[in-house]
Amino acid sequence: MTFEIPYLICSLLSFIPAIVCHEVMHGFAAYKLGDPTAKRAGRLSLNPIKHIDPFGTVIMPLMLMVLNMPVFGYAKPVPYNPAYFKDPRKGDLIVGLAGPFANLVLAVIGAIVFTILSFVLPLNVIVNNDFLYCFYALYLPMFSLINLYLMFFNLLPIPPLDGSSIFAFFLPVKYLPKYYQVQRYAFPIFMIAVILVPQMLHVNPIGIYLDWTAGNIYDFLFSFAR
Repeated sequence: MTFEIPYLICSLLSFIPAIVCHEVMHGFAAYKLGDPTAKRAGRLSLNPIKHIDPFGTVIMPLMLMVLNMPVFGYAKPVPYNPAYFKDPRKGDLIVGLAGPFANLVLAVIGAIVFTILSFVLPLNVIVNNDFLYCFYALYLPMFSLINLYLMFFNLLPIPPLDGSSIFAFFLPVKYLPKYYQVQRYAFPIFMIAVILVPQMLHVNPIGIYLDWTAGNIYDFLFSFAR
C-alpha cells in the first residue's frame, strides 16, 4: 500500500462522509419515528466532529491502513430511545438498517458518477488532467468501496455495530436477555480477533467476509463503465 498524499486525501474524503451520513441517517430515522433524542443531542448535524469516536473513527482505520487491510470503522453511536417508537422492536430494526442503507446509496452514487464520466469524457482528457484523473481513477472507486466496507462491517451482529440491533429483531423475546448479556463482552473480543488473528495466523476472516460481500457488489456496480 502506498501512503502518497493523494491516497491519504482520497481516503479521508471517502471515510468521513461515509461515517457522517451513516450516523445522521440513524438519527434521522429515529426522529421520523417520533424520537427527538438524536436531534436534541445535535447528532443530525453533518459536522464530522459531532460523530467522531476516537477509536472507531481514527485509531482503528489508521491501524488497518498500516496493516494493509480493508479500511472500515465506526462513529460514535447516535443516541436514541426506543420508548418513543410505537413498535420498539420494529423501530429498532429500522434505525439499525438506516445507516448501512445510507452507505449503500452513497456507493451506488459513486459508481453512477464514475460510469457517466467514463462515457462522457474521452480517456485522454481524463489521463491528461491530474485532478480529474485522481477524482475518476482513485477517489470515486475508493469512495464506493469504503462505503460498502462500512455497510457490511456495520451489519455484523456485534455491539455497538448496527447488526446487533438487526439480529435482535429476529430473536425470540425469551432469548433477548441472554443475548444482551453476551453483547457486553463480544466487541472487545471481536476487535482483538480483527487485529491479532490476521497477523498471527495469516488468515483474515473479516477481510474474506468483506471481499465476498462488499467486493462483489463493488465489482458489479463498476462493471457498467466503458
